[in-house]
Amino acid sequence: MKDDINDTLRNKGEEAVRARHDRARKYQSTKKSNGKAEEHSPAEGVTINDFRAYAPTHSYIFEPSREMWPASSVNSRLDPVPICDTSGNPIVDDKGKPKTVAASTWLDQNRSVEQMTWVPGMPMLIPDRLISDGGWIERKDVACFNLYRPPIVRLGNATKAQRWCDHVYKVFGEDDAHIIKWLAHRVQRPQEKINHALVLGGEQGIGKDTLLEPLKDAVGRWNFSEVSPKQITGRFNSFLKSAILRVSEARDLGDSNRFEFYDHMKSYIAAPPDVLRIDEKHLREYYVFNCCGVIITTNYKMDGIYLPADDRRHYVAWSPLRKKDFTDSYWNELWGWYYENGGIGDVISYLMELDISGFDPKAPPPKTAAFWDIVDANRSPEDADLADAIDRMGSPDPTDPRKIIRPDAITLRQITTMADGEFGEWIRDRKNRRAIPHRLEKCGYTPVRNDDAEDGLWVINGRAIRRSW
Repeated sequence: MKDDINDTLRNKGEEAVRARHDRARKYQSTKKSNGKAEEHSPAEGVTINDFRAYAPTHSYIFEPSREMWPASSVNSRLDPVPICDTSGNPIVDDKGKPKTVAASTWLDQNRSVEQMTWVPGMPMLIPDRLISDGGWIERKDVACFNLYRPPIVRLGNATKAQRWCDHVYKVFGEDDAHIIKWLAHRVQRPQEKINHALVLGGEQGIGKDTLLEPLKDAVGRWNFSEVSPKQITGRFNSFLKSAILRVSEARDLGDSNRFEFYDHMKSYIAAPPDVLRIDEKHLREYYVFNCCGVIITTNYKMDGIYLPADDRRHYVAWSPLRKKDFTDSYWNELWGWYYENGGIGDVISYLMELDISGFDPKAPPPKTAAFWDIVDANRSPEDADLADAIDRMGSPDPTDPRKIIRPDAITLRQITTMADGEFGEWIRDRKNRRAIPHRLEKCGYTPVRNDDAEDGLWVINGRAIRRSW
């Protein structure tokens, strides 16, 4: 009996596949008009009008999913296309049989594009434009294929989104206003770059992911990428084709890796560069516009990301809550509202309708208390000791005795004289000399060259000073 049931299901499955192929062939037109196939927009199946030939690599873009197909796959799936005369009549050979060309050949001749890119806010086929590493190039009779797919959303009632707003406030307190406007900007203006990332931090299990869940539908789940720090610094970077790029669980990067990660993220977080080069497996590199908005989530403040004091690219929101501050019923009700009572649509409508006229995506973000916590956590002991040594060379500010006026210029010998204890041993160790200019730069001092001397050195009290700032 079980085998009979399986055979019945198998036969039904084969019939369904045959029916699907028959529908596809039905949509694949054999009627011609001026040598071109009639345009159709079927909701199912695969037709020749679902493809665009990508000239640089002789491959084919499947429009519904934006995937690349080789010519062999296109020709095995689609029937050959009859060749027609200028009146649209099929041309036949001596035996009266219609002449045909392979589907890939017909696409090369009739539905070809010169380039592809990814840019929100523009049509799928962008005529009379090419893209370079500097932006658009105007050129007649060419086309650039846009890989961006807009979201398919079901709107709700913006006035019913308070439950989500309450959750954002519960987790991140007064940072909620900036977070919500940042997210609303990604929904309303995905084509416009925000020049700073959101850093959402706090213990595991407090709802950081839950907060972002409606955004996946709001921008389109295919426009919401999630990667790890390791993937970010790897070779392949297709994740940059996203309205929101979430870098999850940034921690334990180590000192060198944290600096590398910070430097690597600069071009992704802010523009310029206005255009980024995409490297995908088995594809030729191509350019896309730098539109992605970066969100970094982390559970660790002390050994997570690196941020310098002069950073202008990160807004840090940190939650004091713990997993125990939430009950199981809290999550059940919130997620039930999301997917059973239309909450996702309500949040999308709220973000689409929110007034963000006062939000400046190009301005440096405010520096929160959590931002300074991360900056201080990344300061090495030598940085603090060096700052103390410089302060001891200064003098009290007459207008405010609590402040120290540091010297306008200092030398390494002066610093060494003021250094004591373990820091004194560190700065006298010649293997640490290369690190001193970098640490002095953090204290506000840069190297000064003596342009009046051939060797660039300063002479003080008859001695050449090799290091001066």
